[in-house]
Amino acid sequence: MGKNLTGKTVVITGASSGVGRAIALEFARSGADLVLAARREQALTEVAVECDNLGGKALKVITDVTDPVAVKRLAQAAIDFSGKIDVWVNNAGVLAAGAIDEAPVEIHNQVIQTNLIGYINGAAAVIPFFKRQGHGILINNISVGGWFPVPYAIGYSASKFGLRGFSEALRGELHQWHDIHVCDLFPGFLDTPGIQHAANYTGRYIKPAPPVYDPQRVARATVCIAKNPRNAKTIGSTSTFLRLAHAIFPGLSRSITASVIESYLKKAEHTAETSGNLFEPVEFGTSIHGGWSNAVSSHKRTIGLLLFATVAGILLMRQKG
Repeated sequence: MGKNLTGKTVVITGASSGVGRAIALEFARSGADLVLAARREQALTEVAVECDNLGGKALKVITDVTDPVAVKRLAQAAIDFSGKIDVWVNNAGVLAAGAIDEAPVEIHNQVIQTNLIGYINGAAAVIPFFKRQGHGILINNISVGGWFPVPYAIGYSASKFGLRGFSEALRGELHQWHDIHVCDLFPGFLDTPGIQHAANYTGRYIKPAPPVYDPQRVARATVCIAKNPRNAKTIGSTSTFLRLAHAIFPGLSRSITASVIESYLKKAEHTAETSGNLFEPVEFGTSIHGGWSNAVSSHKRTIGLLLFATVAGILLMRQKG
């Protein structure tokens, strides 16, 4: 696509808040035409107006990514809007916290339906148009969770690990289509409203693990990869570290992570169980940022100890080996 995105048509799922909203605005600044998808009409309207004000023409399409018919309608709406789809960003995602035997099984299933099947629905809807055009870029926002498992978030980890396999298999299918690209993003933990929207069956108030990154950083990386496609991009040093830690010593890093989470949950404030936004959208939390940058600062020492302990353990086991 080169350096110029002016007039390019970009579809973004999960565009009503968080990193999806940030990605939409970043593409608008680049002059792209936006097709914005999410379940919340009012929030999408706000994003569309912001995109228009930044110079990008925007269309909103209310879409639940777990519904394959709705996602196909989204793709057709984009074609009707501009006659083509240049970039499709799979971004819509949800989170649920709780032990596998404490959260209802339908909670774990719904996370997978949204995070994994929703991305597959997106690919199935847009790839036929990409083939017809002879070009296109599919960007999958996966997260570091695609490499590093998160205990007490079983559905989330299953979906994110699954997304890596999905992308690799899809690249294999498209190996003869040299101008169709499948690109994966692996950001660290982000300062978005995502955890505020999360299902929670721990009985405790949950926060993201520090350090949290500005979602604007992911937005810039998404636009960059749309201009210069590549198979994968890791965003943030924490993502790189966690990926390497689990690759080298999966048992050690997994156990430390579980222990840190369990220690936090013992001390955290009590809260009621909730299914969050898994089955129905919530009206709160429509901004890009979740306000976590300051809220989690007191826990930076904990994450620092986690990283130090993992590194120390790796060095110790290497010496013993």
